[in-house]
Formats: sequence, C-alpha cells, structure tokens
Amino acid sequence: MNICVIGTGYVGLVGAAVFAGWGNKVVGVDIDVNKIAMIKKGRMPIFEPGLPQLVKKNINEKKLTFTTNLKEGIKDAEVVFICVGTPQDKFGGADLSAVWAVAQAIGKGMKEKDPYRVIVTKSTVPVGTNEEVAAIIKAAAPKGARFDVASNPEFLREGYSIEDMQNTDRTVIGSNSSAALKKLKELYSHLKSPIVECDLRSAEMVKYASNAFLATKISFINELAQLCERAKADVSVVAAGMGFDKRIGRAFLNAGIGFGGSCFPKDVSALFKTSTDQDYDFKLLRGVMEVNDMQKDYFVSKVLRVFGDNLHGVTLACLGLAFKENTDDVRESVAIRVARVLRGHGAALRVYDPEAAATAKAVLGDNQVYYAKDEYDALKGANAICILTEWNRFRNIDLGKAKNLLTGNHIFDGRNLLVGKDAEARGFVYHAVGKWTNGSEDLNGTTRGVLLNRKGNGSKR
Repeated sequence: MNICVIGTGYVGLVGAAVFAGWGNKVVGVDIDVNKIAMIKKGRMPIFEPGLPQLVKKNINEKKLTFTTNLKEGIKDAEVVFICVGTPQDKFGGADLSAVWAVAQAIGKGMKEKDPYRVIVTKSTVPVGTNEEVAAIIKAAAPKGARFDVASNPEFLREGYSIEDMQNTDRTVIGSNSSAALKKLKELYSHLKSPIVECDLRSAEMVKYASNAFLATKISFINELAQLCERAKADVSVVAAGMGFDKRIGRAFLNAGIGFGGSCFPKDVSALFKTSTDQDYDFKLLRGVMEVNDMQKDYFVSKVLRVFGDNLHGVTLACLGLAFKENTDDVRESVAIRVARVLRGHGAALRVYDPEAAATAKAVLGDNQVYYAKDEYDALKGANAICILTEWNRFRNIDLGKAKNLLTGNHIFDGRNLLVGKDAEARGFVYHAVGKWTNGSEDLNGTTRGVLLNRKGNGSKR
C-alpha cells in the first residue's frame, strides 16, 4: 500500500517507520527543512528507543522516503495520515491550526483524476474535527476528486511507541464511509489485536476518553497518597493490593508528583473544554486537574518545610527533567515545573537527565542551573536530592556513594523509586509520596527524622 504521513513528530515519524516495516511504501512529509535533512542523514529529531535503526533500515530498503513537498508526498498515496501537533490553546482546548492548514494543502494538492484515497486524522482532535477536515478538503480540492475522511487515533507511549504500534491493545478506525473502513482494515489486518470500527465522532472521543481515564487513575492514587501519608499507611502497598483486582488493574497507580507530557494535560483540558462547549460541567475532570497541580505544590512544600521558604544558599540535586522515563520530551514536564519553583525560591540546582538535558536547557535555561554529566556529578556538594523522573537508573543509585558526595542527607523522592528502609539505614532523611518515613511530618508539626540546616549540620525541630 502507498502511504503518506504528514508530520514527523513522535506519532508521525514512528508511524511512517512502522508502516514501512510492514511492507508498505511510505513517504514522510514535514515543512521543517532542517528536520527532514536530519532524518535523511539518519539523525532522529526525537529520542525514541529503536527508532534510528528502524528508519535507517527502511530508507536503505527504499520503503521509506522523506520530503518537504506535500504535493509530491500525496501524489501516489492511497492513504494519507495527518499527524501534526494539536497543542493546548489559550482557552484550554486544542489548537487545530496545523490540522486546518494541512487539510487545505491536501485539497489543493489533489487532482480530479487521482485514484480514490482515504485521508486519516491520527492527531488527537476534538469531536467534530474530522467533519470540518472533510469540508476543508472538499472546498480546496478540484471538483470530482474522490476521497473519504477517517479517524484513527494513536495510543502510543513515548519511550515504547514502536512496541505499542506493533503490539497495540486495539486499533480504532472511525469513518462514515464503508470504503474508508475497508481500506484501513486492510492496512491493520495482520495485527492480532481487535479492530474497533465506528463513526467519526466516536473514534475522536475514544482517544480523549482513554487519556482522561488514565489521568484520573493517576490523580486518584495521588489523592489517596495524601490520605495514606496522614494515616501512616503505605500507598505503594495499597496500590499493589488494589491492582490485583482485574477490574482495577495495576497500571497508572504509581503515586508521584503528577502527570505531564504532551498528551495527558492537554487532552484532559480539551475534553473538559468539550464538556463546557456542550453545556456540561465535567466535575470529575476538574478534580483531576486540581489534584495534579496540588501534587507538585505538595512536593515543593516538603522541601520548603526542611529548608525554609528562602532557599538562597541551598543547593539541590534534581534527578530527572523529562516528563517521564525513556524520552527526551520535556513538554509540560512536572520535573521542569518543580525545578523552576525551587529556583524561584532561590535554590541553586544541579540537574541531570540521561536524555533530556538539551531539550530541558532550551526551556529551563542556565540561570542558577548546573547540567551534570551523570547523577553522581549532580550530587556533588548538594544539600539534598530531589528525584523528579522515574528513570530506572535512579532506582539503583549507590546510596553510600551518594552520602559521601552530598553535604546534607535529605532525599525527596517524588517518584517513590527508592526503598525507604535502605535510604534510612544509610543515614538519610527520606521523604516519599504517600508513605510514613523518617522524613514524614505529623499533622501536629513533629517529625520522625533529624532535619539539616544549609551547612549540613543536624538540628532537631
């Protein structure tokens, strides 16, 4: 099958590479000249495990090409995928300007005698968008041009997107055209997972509903963590006990400092905006967003409770900058937001992320920030450790070595990566999320642990 993929971000570039790997002839299109030149040279504009090898293999086998010319890209395409960004707009909804621009360009690039093709929106878009896409293409295309529009939302996790696309839980295809549905079923027919066929609007809603539900699970366990910490229970044990129930499941029940990234925050906000547009107050989603903001603030409050509101003279080692592990993406990263707030209180930061240092520096800058070469370099001379992203390498940090590098002995574990008893046995004051540790503070203001001042000297509260 001849396929054109418009947009070479996380969804488009991975999609183009995987489609080509399935034996299709794929053309990737992007208006960014530098990005296309980079990809052609085998350098990926994003970090995604396995992607450079897959792209290079398919380019060498002449199944995958890239261009900045959209007309050239769609010329022989039977299926055209729209994979452009839909960031959050100032009203909390989705900014669809790129989708509208691409739809118009596709219409203008079509010819009256072209074979029938299916235009598929893979970008995350609000209900009703694909109907407008069809109208825009029809208005721009020559009379008699044959096409249908479909919705095929993606359910990819950054850091695992190739695996997810190859072994998806389900494939959702929505269209009001049986011919379009038949064409997409042909493309995905080799997959073992179920194919959900539906109308355009239901397909659009599935994506938002899925992400909003997962975000709700995260905010629920974070809210529960607040209760566990006060009640002196362990949220990790509670989550494990809940997760064995097949109706609940263990995924997305890890308490932490909140969700971020390019999907969950904007998709929850966009679905809430859709509800208000439909004159309905989606109270649960309002709570999800409020809890997510609260988790960041609660984490920062723990640091301030130890060192005071004025952090001038305090150096903090921040481990993790990406919004999650296995990616260099810092869009809506809670780690970045926490780092900014701590710096705003006067702290000097020594930061490290295995992949996101460059992307983080572009948004965080270098004022009061030292970008370390590894986690141990970040710890040198710091008063405390703040674990902000759940990279596996941080789980295995050498606590003895860490103790010798620090001038203080506090660990603020925003992702519950460490074993609290191990940290405490090494002489650390350990602050977790939803767990009663030697760094916990009771409601009456007393603490189990010994807190340190800026110079690292022990002092009782």
